[in-house]
Amino acid sequence: MIYKDKEVDVVVIGAGHAGCEAALATARMGLNTIVFAVNLDSIAMMPCNPSIGGTSKGHLVKEIDALGGEMGKNIDRTFIQSRMLNTGKGPAVHSLRAQADKFAYQKEMKQVLENTDNLYIRQGEVSKVVVEEDQVIGIETISGAFYPCKAVIIASGTYLKARCIYGEVSINSGPNGLQAANNLSESLRELGLELYRFKTGTPARIDARTIDFTKMEIQEGDEKIVPFSFTNKAEDIMRDQIPCWLTYTNNETHRIIRNNLDRSPLYGGDIEGTGPRYCPSIEDKIVRFADKDRHQLFLEPEGEFTNEYYVQGMSSSLPEDVQRDMLRTIPGLENCEIMRTGYAIEYDCINPLQLKSTLEFKTVNSLFSAGQFNGSSGYEEAAAQGLIAGINAALKIKGEEPLVLDRSEAYIGVLIDDLVTKGTNEPYRMMTSRAEYRLLLRQDNADLRLTEKGFEVGLINEERYSKLEEKRSQINGEIQRLMKKTIGATVEVQQFLEKQGSSTLKSGATLAELLKRPELDYERIAIIDPDRVELSDEVKEQVYIQLKYEGYISRQMKQVEQFKKLERKYIPEIIDYHSIQGLRIEARQKLSEVRPRSVGQASRISGVSPADISVLLVYMEQSRRKSKDEG
Repeated sequence: MIYKDKEVDVVVIGAGHAGCEAALATARMGLNTIVFAVNLDSIAMMPCNPSIGGTSKGHLVKEIDALGGEMGKNIDRTFIQSRMLNTGKGPAVHSLRAQADKFAYQKEMKQVLENTDNLYIRQGEVSKVVVEEDQVIGIETISGAFYPCKAVIIASGTYLKARCIYGEVSINSGPNGLQAANNLSESLRELGLELYRFKTGTPARIDARTIDFTKMEIQEGDEKIVPFSFTNKAEDIMRDQIPCWLTYTNNETHRIIRNNLDRSPLYGGDIEGTGPRYCPSIEDKIVRFADKDRHQLFLEPEGEFTNEYYVQGMSSSLPEDVQRDMLRTIPGLENCEIMRTGYAIEYDCINPLQLKSTLEFKTVNSLFSAGQFNGSSGYEEAAAQGLIAGINAALKIKGEEPLVLDRSEAYIGVLIDDLVTKGTNEPYRMMTSRAEYRLLLRQDNADLRLTEKGFEVGLINEERYSKLEEKRSQINGEIQRLMKKTIGATVEVQQFLEKQGSSTLKSGATLAELLKRPELDYERIAIIDPDRVELSDEVKEQVYIQLKYEGYISRQMKQVEQFKKLERKYIPEIIDYHSIQGLRIEARQKLSEVRPRSVGQASRISGVSPADISVLLVYMEQSRRKSKDEG
């Protein structure tokens, strides 16, 4: 029996990392929102690795924070170790990564949700999205409750028809033994949506009391902490950090795995879903990289008040006894005891080509989706999509223009554009190499790029926005000062340059010119810069990067301008690609499926050639002229 329950503006299905950001965004934008979880203990759960950030993922978290999301603030409150990765390379690929106390992370995020105005939390399984004339009007739960609403955001993670597998064991279950959501998939198929079957996995957790850390290399956190949130200062979140540990597999480990491949559900055909290419299981690594004598493994604490350690790099769905045997071949783990067996998990997700750039479905008005349901992997990718889906659901209800970040504005823009333009046939993972303009999309300048947009949609308050404008003013002012300040070839200056291993001056030079020398940086030139005023570390960092890499940045800005020209050439939604003479059959099919919003997006569709784009541009110009003449 169906009965009507609470009427809200937005329903969010799922309260993982995508669902949390989506629900917080819509509620903070003033819309009554209800978020459903099959179990309230799963809110913001970290069923896999106990960390936030990492290469390229750190960029996403900083961008989420810049737009007004919660993930960065939450990890700053709950981290147990923090490290900046790739510091030996340029600033474009520096990426922040923090080990989380995963239980504290969950608790803190749940408290944020529980204490957010306009936001209601409900334990229950959503069984149906109710649609009339291609318009969402509500959802139904398995209990028979009908919740009328104006928009629905699906953020189901890995729960839809989930199946956990290791060896011969197969359990219809969500991650960590939680209940799967078995009823929604059929409702979505009835709406005409195309579903895929993907797979991901997780390693065993082992008891710290049975680990010999003396046989491993210690991995300490950074002395200087860099916050994920632009609202925090390093000194405010400093804490004693907990180390991680490095060890390696060996030939005996690999021998055990090879001898048991016939018992692996991955190679025995028991797993149907497509797994992630860039985060393979240990058995997949051994097969694909047979020439490697060893693979890195990181022992990471799951939290401050637990003995569970996560074996990063050893995801597996091999039988339990094989997991035990292979772990005990590893230095430091000879006597280890497994607390949780590693497993693979299969789940339903969608073909993301069905989505607009706003993350709304093309065929169902006001139905949005985010996270692993969209074919991506990772907490950070999920949270980024959840935030954008939430923002756009709220903007649509308010009758305002959507927020679409393009590839030159944010890693979030690259992530979403890749999904909705190119699709994915495996769990999608963000990488710095996917971003063409990564020198401009650094994690350190995410606030300068995106906080204004967060302010415009209502997720950034006036105080925070004013502080950003003051920071921007200080950066520009200091850059101008350094570009104008000329230093003469005095004895003092020449001695300074010689001491730094830098060539002496033949005539005067500006401080900005000196700063571009590889051996000099902003702090070192302070000795010959008596007019310098005290600035924050964040301002000094921006000044240094913008001047040091000015030539590269300028070149990339010109590339972006060319990119923007095609992005600004919007394609009418009603265009009939099959009627365009000169387009190849494959191009007609792909363009009709993706329905790109611009010529730029069309040019990135697999199967659409430069010649097809030329035909499209000619057709659009002829249509424009014809429309003008008729008008």
